[in-house]
Amino acid sequence: MPDSMTKITKTDIQWRTDLNDEQYRITRQAGTEPAFSGVYVHHAESGNYHCVCCHQTLFSSTGKFDSGCGWPSFSAQSEHGVVTHHSDQSYGMDRTEVRCQQCDAHLGHIFDDGPAPTGLRYCINSVALGFDKARS
Repeated sequence: MPDSMTKITKTDIQWRTDLNDEQYRITRQAGTEPAFSGVYVHHAESGNYHCVCCHQTLFSSTGKFDSGCGWPSFSAQSEHGVVTHHSDQSYGMDRTEVRCQQCDAHLGHIFDDGPAPTGLRYCINSVALGFDKARS
């Protein structure tokens, strides 16, 4: 884990106060937004994507690509260790869930069908993200 990260823990009541209903459902209850519904699916500005719960930078626009899956896709984390991987066998599937290392927010899933050089596709819910535009 990057040295600058401190684990953030809050009560369920605190998360419900800090997040809107959809953010809470996605990030704290491992929900999924409908395909192609998210604000960042076709987003193409330069900058960094951060966790909506704790504002930790997770992904850079330089690693964003159009996978056609209906969710924002990234080929790499902004910094090794900012996203953690967890086994997910829900809905009869064997997948790898990804969460924010700092606050444990559910972000989406990772697959091994992404572009070179990583070969990874982080398939992330737009609702779990915020965006910081690059300064000119």
